[in-house]
Amino acid sequence: MLMKKILFFMMLVASLSVVMCCTAEDPFEDYDSYNDEGWNNGGGVIPNGSGNSATSGELTTFDIAIDKASAEPVESTEAYYPDEEDALENNEFTTEVAIDLSNPVAKTENGVEVTVNGGHVTTNHGSEKKVCYVVSGTTANGSLTILGEKKYAVMLNGVNITNPDSAALNLLSGKRAFVILADGTTNTLADGTGGSQKGALYCKGKLLFNGTGKLSVTGNTNNGIHSADYIAFNKGNNIYVKSTANHGIKANDGVFINGGILNVEVSAAAAKGINCESNIIVNGGRTTVLTTGDGTYDSTDREAKGAAGIKADSALTVNGGELWLKSTGSGGKGINVDMAANFNGGSVYVVTTGGQYKSNRSTSGRSQGENDTSSPKGIKADGNITVSGGRIWVRTNGYNGEGIETKKKLSITGGEVASYAYDDAINSKSTMTISGGYVYAQGQHNDGLDANGNCYIKGGTVYAICSGQPEVAIDANTEGGYKLYVEGGTIVAVGELEGGSSLTQSCYQASSWSSNTWYTLTNGSNTFSFQTPSSGGSGIVVSSASQPTLQSDVSLNGGTSWFGGLAITDGTVSGGSSVSLSSYTGGNSMGPGGMGGGPGGWH
Repeated sequence: MLMKKILFFMMLVASLSVVMCCTAEDPFEDYDSYNDEGWNNGGGVIPNGSGNSATSGELTTFDIAIDKASAEPVESTEAYYPDEEDALENNEFTTEVAIDLSNPVAKTENGVEVTVNGGHVTTNHGSEKKVCYVVSGTTANGSLTILGEKKYAVMLNGVNITNPDSAALNLLSGKRAFVILADGTTNTLADGTGGSQKGALYCKGKLLFNGTGKLSVTGNTNNGIHSADYIAFNKGNNIYVKSTANHGIKANDGVFINGGILNVEVSAAAAKGINCESNIIVNGGRTTVLTTGDGTYDSTDREAKGAAGIKADSALTVNGGELWLKSTGSGGKGINVDMAANFNGGSVYVVTTGGQYKSNRSTSGRSQGENDTSSPKGIKADGNITVSGGRIWVRTNGYNGEGIETKKKLSITGGEVASYAYDDAINSKSTMTISGGYVYAQGQHNDGLDANGNCYIKGGTVYAICSGQPEVAIDANTEGGYKLYVEGGTIVAVGELEGGSSLTQSCYQASSWSSNTWYTLTNGSNTFSFQTPSSGGSGIVVSSASQPTLQSDVSLNGGTSWFGGLAITDGTVSGGSSVSLSSYTGGNSMGPGGMGGGPGGWH
């Protein structure tokens, strides 16, 4: 592909030179410009020299917003705890100590010492076991700090704490803290900007949320919720976290979402909605994260960084539940994982709207390996990405935004994966293998599927669309000695395949196609119907287990919908016209028709 892109770029430069000489108008006048915060949040549309591909449907329009009211999803998988002692039902807390922050009283009760300093209350249960603090009342200048040598519970029973100078709830015991949200109650915690606390709710030990009440946490100095150990959220929780200064939720040793309704909003530069220095596991519930901060340059790590809905320094595993993630700032990401990302079930929805962040600092003293830019990504993993089930929908609108990217291998064996991205829709820096599931990949300004190693299609259903020459719908790194292997599955490629492909399973082509039109690919008794984009690469390549037929302009009734209404399997097909298919043996080229030939060519 490299030589094709160089030749194409030379042709583009020549064409633009003619345009600029023949008109007083700036051909780039509609493109957003670079500013001190990087390419602006509108997603600076800087041409890649690769045409443009667009489509319609729910995948292009779905949005993400905080939702505190809708019921928690019913479906979930078995709750995960690192230790069986983390489950509330495996504990009992029978010694209750009541604390009313509206009128705090110093006392010693059941071996628990309670001290009061104005509105600030400190408790110490020492070596007493089974202690449950029942906390209620309101204070606009107070806090609750808990000390002790044994695990304990804190029941929030209609409490409203604001502490202008430090954490509102400061759990300084290193033992397990079970925070129970009393049924039917609303509880709020907020800090001010006068202290150096790590969170409005800080926990030195394991932080385990239970109960069906509501909790709102606002961090104005640092994080909203911070645990120096791990955090578990459970069914019934209804928690809202906001931070204007740093991350929404921060944990050192793990975040485990077993259920509940979790809403997070962060606005600081490069802030993360959920930030964990270890693993994140999602088994149930509905988690919604909005980040609005732009990228920034981290002088300590000597690199540009963007915000992210979820950031895991180790692995992310999604087994069930729903994730709704939106990032609007420059360089923002939905999911950013330093190791592997595993999607086994549940539903993941990601939208990013910001463009690439680029630091405006001087580069004269830059060291080798420094990175001054942060590009938006829907899902980005430095380790392998594996998808075996569930649903993943990704949309990126801003400049240089890739949909799904792994720095290593990508494997899809099941589930539904749909990516509509500004740049490559689905990209792997190493091998890409698709052997099952339903996959949609549309690169608005680049490839649909792009593997920098070998790309193997062995099964499943793949619908890929590129932007136009010199890009292809399904790409492999041929210049690096790799290739595309088509060995099975059902394939529709608008924009052809990478040249030099190994086609063990026969492929067929139609030289042109009509935009915004329903087509049906039939293989035996199986049908795959798909709506073509309004623009995209020229030519269609199709493949299935046996020689298929193709009809255009069909009418459909029933069937199973995929990719937000862009495809239907096993629907009832009527009408339409037969499309002539010829044997396909080659790949994309710069030969005749390469600069047009269909709705997706240069216009």
